[in-house]
Parts: sequence; structure tokens; C-alpha cells
Amino acid sequence: MMIGLLNEKPLHASLKEWLAGPDDQVEVPVEGYVIDLIQNGQLLEIQTGNFASIKTKLKSLIQKYPVRLIYPIPREKWIIKLEKETGSGSTRRKAPGKGRAEDLFREMVSFPQLLAEPNFSLEVLFISEEEVRRFDENRAWRRRGWVIEERRLLEVMDRQVFETPADWRALLPEEFSEFTARELAAELKIHLRLAQKMAYCLRKVGVIERIGNKSRAYLYQVTEP
Repeated sequence: MMIGLLNEKPLHASLKEWLAGPDDQVEVPVEGYVIDLIQNGQLLEIQTGNFASIKTKLKSLIQKYPVRLIYPIPREKWIIKLEKETGSGSTRRKAPGKGRAEDLFREMVSFPQLLAEPNFSLEVLFISEEEVRRFDENRAWRRRGWVIEERRLLEVMDRQVFETPADWRALLPEEFSEFTARELAAELKIHLRLAQKMAYCLRKVGVIERIGNKSRAYLYQVTEP
């Protein structure tokens, strides 16, 4: 068994199976790393969790190869809680809200400079998933003791690719030319902290630039295409 498969989680495995074509290479050693897929000469790396853990890998690979990071965002999520005592029976409920493209900036702040690299692209897969949780009394500080056991893919509902600055610019409201993070948050109906991360990343890729201050907040301007 390849090293990359030893601790592979269900969601990661299912996404890899969904993405893989008949002519694609799976779990391929490249430059000392194991790559999820090689598709039409492009390296595809699936990441279902923290981006910081693959920062070094991606920075190394883009020096020589075109690399696409695949990131799933749940547009629909079902939460399954295993019974505390037996761990066998369960309850299932639909989580409120749904994921959106802007959510990727929660992780993208780990290496925003990659967005400007010509060999790097990112693809968001909007999915329906099940999140299985179990009770762990030793970790009661997290979700009142409920921890994520695994994530399961139900369906890939849509996909969105980000390859060029124009793709990232399209996330901004069309009427915006100058704005603060608070104004961006209000317009997109997202939390201020997420809007700040979004602005930070878009500035690194050159989509926006900081031009001053407004009401003690940074004022940004959208750059010309």
C-alpha cells in the first residue's frame, strides 16, 4: 500500500475516486512527495483540512510543475452523532447554513502568495456530505465533547476553478471600486473576520490594493484587470 493511503480518510478517498479519469495516475511519487492524481500533466492535490500542513509541499512542487489544489466546501451537511454509550446507534440532522466560495479564505491565509504563482490553481468542489461525530469525554472543551470521527461524501453538487486574477476578482461585488473589510462583509453577508482574510489574500494576488484609511479601517481599491 502506498504511504499516502495509510491514513486516508473517507472524504479524501471519495473525492479522489470522483476526480480520477481512466487515464489518470493515482498516488504518484514526485520529488519526494506522494501526489493524489496526475491529470493531463497537472498535479492534483486534494486537501480536506488545514492548508498550512501542505504549504511546504505546494511551494516546492510549483517550482517545476503545474499544481491544482482541490478543496471541498460543504454546501449541504448532515451531522450524524453516534450514541454515547455504544457508539453504534445514531441520530442524523441537517446542519443550518451552507458553504460558499468565500469560505476558502479561512485556509488560504496560510499561503496567499501562492495565488499569484502561474503554476498554481485552486478548484473548489461544492459538496453534500455527512459528518460523523462521536463523544469523547476527554475532549469536552470541543463541541461539548463531540469530536469529528469522519466525513463522508454524498454528492459533488458544483465546482469552481480559480486560475487567474480575473477569477478571484469575480468574487467581489461588481459595483465595488473602493471599500473597507467591514463594507465587504456587509455586502457579501459574511463575518468581518472572514472579509478581512479575503481582503488580505486578494491584496497578495494583486486584485486589490490598499490606498489609505476610512473610519480607522484599511481602505482598498480594486485594481484594473
